Amino acid sequence: MTGKRLFRYALLYKKTIIWALAMLALAVCAELLGPLLAKRMIDQNILGIEKTWYQVQAKQSDAVSYRGNWYVRSDHLPADADRSPALAKRVLQEKRSYYWIDSDLAFDGARSVADGTMTVTAKDGRSAQYAAAKLTKAELYQFYKPEVPMLLQLAAAYFGLLLLAAAFTYGQKLLLQTSANRIVQRMREDVFAHTHRLPVQYFDNLPAGKVVSRITNDTEAVRELFVAVLANFFSGIVYMTAILGALFLLDTSLALVALPLIPMLAIWIVLYRKYAGKLNNVIRAKLSDINGMINESIQGMTIIQAFGRQKKIAKEFDELNEDYFNHQTKLVSLNSITSHNLVNVVRNLIFLAVLWMFWGGSLSSAVTVGVLYAFIDYMNRMFQPIVGIVNQLSNLETARVSASRVFELLDAPGIPVEEGYAPRSGGDVRFEHVTFAYKKGENVLKDVNFHARQGETVALVGHTGSGKSSILNLLFRFYDIEEGSIKVDGVDVRDIPKQQLRTHMGIVLQDPFLFTGTIASNVSLGNPAITRERIEQALRDVGAYDMFMSLPGGLDEPVIEKGATLSAGQRQLISFARALAYDPAILILDEATASIDTETEAIIQAALDVLKKGRTTFVIAHRLSTIRQADQILVLDHGVIVERGDHERLMRLQGKYYAMYQLQGGASVETDAVAAESAAN
Repeated sequence: MTGKRLFRYALLYKKTIIWALAMLALAVCAELLGPLLAKRMIDQNILGIEKTWYQVQAKQSDAVSYRGNWYVRSDHLPADADRSPALAKRVLQEKRSYYWIDSDLAFDGARSVADGTMTVTAKDGRSAQYAAAKLTKAELYQFYKPEVPMLLQLAAAYFGLLLLAAAFTYGQKLLLQTSANRIVQRMREDVFAHTHRLPVQYFDNLPAGKVVSRITNDTEAVRELFVAVLANFFSGIVYMTAILGALFLLDTSLALVALPLIPMLAIWIVLYRKYAGKLNNVIRAKLSDINGMINESIQGMTIIQAFGRQKKIAKEFDELNEDYFNHQTKLVSLNSITSHNLVNVVRNLIFLAVLWMFWGGSLSSAVTVGVLYAFIDYMNRMFQPIVGIVNQLSNLETARVSASRVFELLDAPGIPVEEGYAPRSGGDVRFEHVTFAYKKGENVLKDVNFHARQGETVALVGHTGSGKSSILNLLFRFYDIEEGSIKVDGVDVRDIPKQQLRTHMGIVLQDPFLFTGTIASNVSLGNPAITRERIEQALRDVGAYDMFMSLPGGLDEPVIEKGATLSAGQRQLISFARALAYDPAILILDEATASIDTETEAIIQAALDVLKKGRTTFVIAHRLSTIRQADQILVLDHGVIVERGDHERLMRLQGKYYAMYQLQGGASVETDAVAAESAAN
């Protein structure tokens, strides 16, 4: 399944890949023609001097002058020329010297020269003697001279093939790597885009570091599949097919010696994948764990250093890293056992068998030196792709495992992106008998009912874990309910596409998140619909314009990751401006003033009194003094709304809200209580 999906990605750039593989095949063919040219040069042009020479009457093409007579080699002699035995002569090599024999040989065999006589001894014991005249270097050169032009042409052709193969190899590498980078680029874009479609609860169980590992490390491993593995496997198949064909053309016996390499390689691959696949699964998982821990440590470095947990965290990382190292060592050991060292052993055994057959006599009479040279050359060339394939088996398994992890992320159900524009919401929100649980059987909201009318401010208060943030998570459809209904303007939110639902909602969190960029880009989030003037107006509305304009870069002041160089108040003001710049119909403030100093809070409160008009606002606040003007205050306890009403009504009830307010307000609460009683009387 993984292979099919990778193939589908490859089909996106099939033209480039096909051209790359075609150039690779041409490069292989150009390289494999070299040994055939070398064989011809050895057997025909160099060792061909020992072929029969015939005496001719006059000088002609390819004729050699020796002691006043002209001689032409048998393969250069015209078809109608006289080939009588009386005219046949030989040039034979004995050790490092060459001798002229004034007749043809009755048979060939081992040669020895003594006192101007060459003795030829056959394998069956027969021997013959011939008068032998040693050739000088000048005389020997005359016999080689007719072959020099052809030798130069073949050498030039051999060099030209090398250049041609190099050009084709360059082209295929360029095209293959380009297509591989395009495939991985597309895959990363798909994975990254899909992470934005995943529901929020998906990231509750998968750390950010592991997601990053899949987008970066795992896709990089897939790139190696197309760059290295594909090239090596394809070229290896082309090489071995072409070489086996060439070997059968050279000599069937030698080809049969090399033939068992194919099933041997297939068994090799199957056994390797069986053991390496398990190790690679563990290794990729461990690498994700390491990335997750590094990401978590960097995010929490302030806490780690503040509480002196450096050694503890370092120890945990060392244990994780040691486990990763041990599994990598096991894989390295497996690669070492099955790598090119074993290939070399097999190659040397084949060479030993061929040499034994040749010197033992079974091949020596049928195989020429040129054929043996070509066989050894082809076998060396054949083992190169085998080594390449074997060495890429680890990358193949790594890529396969990495691809399966990437596709596992892509297969996670996402939220479809809906096109189109939703008309501005009126902001009327109604919760009807809503019950919700993050984990089955553990309800965090129980039969919640309330109605927030357009333009109202609804405050949610209660102890930690009472369900305040869960209400807002459901309103945003970060999670969906199974019991009850949530309606916006009378329409169930489950019937509204999530993107359209959130178009007219704004949120300000207790810990605002800022992106790398500028103050202005963090307000607009790159939305072209939000103009510079709108950004400036949003900052003025929250009372932060003058504060940020006093910075060296003004609104274009650089903001690093998470806004680390800005104060908590400044980050919160940017978050407020961001929400307001989008002009939401429903504004959610999730403990938005908890991290702000009293002076900054006063600025924001003054702005919010104006900005709340015309939009429904939900406020989660621990500081009850900030919600006294709310139209509705909902007091939650263990997922149940236990009290509701405005500030004065809840104070008169003297229930949970009264107790919470008394804890925060001190003596001022008594004044409020007295005032409430007076008003009642």
